[in-house]
Amino acid sequence: MFVCNALVTAYSRGGSLDAARKVFDEMPARDLVSWNAMVCGLAQEGDCPAEVIQVFVRMLKDGGARPDRISVCSVIPACGGVGKLELGRQIHSFAVKLGVEGHDSIGNVLVAMYYKCGTPDCARKLFKFMDERDVISWTTVMSMDGEDAVSLFNGMRRDGVAPNEVTFVVMLSAMPGDCSAREGQMIHAVCLKTGLSDKAAAANSLITMYAKLQRMDDAKMVFNLMPHLEIIAWNALISGYAQNEKCEDALEVFSSMVKSIKPNETTFASILSAVTSVETVPMAYGQMYHCQTLKLGLGTREYVSGALIDLYAKRGSLEESWKAFGETVRRSLIAWTAIISANSKHGNYDAVISLFNDMARSGVAPDGVVLLSVLTACRYSGFVSLGREIFDSMAAKHGADLWPEHYACVVDMLGRAGRLDEAEELMLRMPSGPSVSALQSLLGACRIHGNTDVGERVAGVLTETEPTESGAYVLLSNIYAEKGDWGAVARVRRQMRERGVKKEVGFSWVDAGAVGDSLHLHKFSSDDTSHPRTEEIYRVAEWLGWEMKNLKNPLQVEMEYLV
Repeated sequence: MFVCNALVTAYSRGGSLDAARKVFDEMPARDLVSWNAMVCGLAQEGDCPAEVIQVFVRMLKDGGARPDRISVCSVIPACGGVGKLELGRQIHSFAVKLGVEGHDSIGNVLVAMYYKCGTPDCARKLFKFMDERDVISWTTVMSMDGEDAVSLFNGMRRDGVAPNEVTFVVMLSAMPGDCSAREGQMIHAVCLKTGLSDKAAAANSLITMYAKLQRMDDAKMVFNLMPHLEIIAWNALISGYAQNEKCEDALEVFSSMVKSIKPNETTFASILSAVTSVETVPMAYGQMYHCQTLKLGLGTREYVSGALIDLYAKRGSLEESWKAFGETVRRSLIAWTAIISANSKHGNYDAVISLFNDMARSGVAPDGVVLLSVLTACRYSGFVSLGREIFDSMAAKHGADLWPEHYACVVDMLGRAGRLDEAEELMLRMPSGPSVSALQSLLGACRIHGNTDVGERVAGVLTETEPTESGAYVLLSNIYAEKGDWGAVARVRRQMRERGVKKEVGFSWVDAGAVGDSLHLHKFSSDDTSHPRTEEIYRVAEWLGWEMKNLKNPLQVEMEYLV
């Protein structure tokens, strides 16, 4: 048994899990060391949490060995990995019976498990009452609770626990985008004080943090002070410039980098994103970088392909986007998201639906971005039933969180189809309350379909949400006007006067004729008389209005004209 245990341990640590399984399964008898060697080996691999749980359950049923702290410490993360909350709670109870719950290693994995299973309140409560909270405990909570990362970091220091390099990396990565520059600089100061700012991982995270805070001068300062510049640091700086739409700086850093370091997939994904983000940058740069990716054999990698699809789509060449997608070797979520979003932005809604079905057949689960593009396609294509079905199955079938944008899109889709009561009911179900965009969409639909009842309710909520904006009042007034209820129109206008709400003048622009390559734009508003040919303009506008009203079947008229 001793030799077999040693073999299982050696094979597991060496990554030869198949060999470890073979030795383990052929053992005539197993003790605690045998079971722990197999459970720990599978847990360390990280890719087979379900099998970790299976082996642990076999251990309990076998009865030859009673699990100890090591066994429990290995199986709890597996429960979090597959979202088995109830099983995790049972093992938590088992740890209490074993008397090992108070050990910091058990407490740390339990906190992480509860976070991963979607019960942050349980995780926080457990963390609060832990007997001993070491650096791993604090780092674990920071990695799971990014919104409170700064306050947790301060609490850690008050608790007398010294942060390590991993703490800084985790905390800086978890920090929310709306944190203040002062908080970021405070963390940087602590990093300097502890002597960890020279560590590559911490410095790279500082660059990323400053980029998130839109302080690229500080990010460049950290970069310049690094004793050894590795590719991760270069990529972090280029990515930061790309995120902040500082394309020229990104191009300059890239040019400096390639003199000493060979760029990788992440480098090209970042530099292509930089070119994409600024429309004034010549497309020749994007094509040049595309050629370089092909020379280095990186053109078909998922991150590069996603960036290329996005680049060509935003620069108007959807055909090249399709080509980049077709050449992608591994079509992961990144590639599918890029091509679906590209077609959605170009109005190819049938292609969006088709791609979504292909994606489902390939076994790739969509995320919120993909689903928003698909819902948008359903909205503009009139696929109302399909859109509603996809929306209703997002959480259950796809495991995606519902965003306010998803709700607003479906509300608009239902409103366009005249299903106003259904749209209103869905809008009122929004977790954070009806959004302004959803309210505006539904109110606009009420005007189109002449629904006064729903329109009044929606306008009431919208005027409470935005009391000084004139849009809701104007739309409601138009609904009444089209119904011929002039008394209600007068009442709405009186409310606007009493509340000090003024309708902003809306302007439009028209190309009044090109000279060479330049456009001559004329700005005008309702009842505008500033143009010298005002009378002629109004006569033509009135004639066009009558012609439009007389067109019962625009398509038929157009066909007759063409013939």
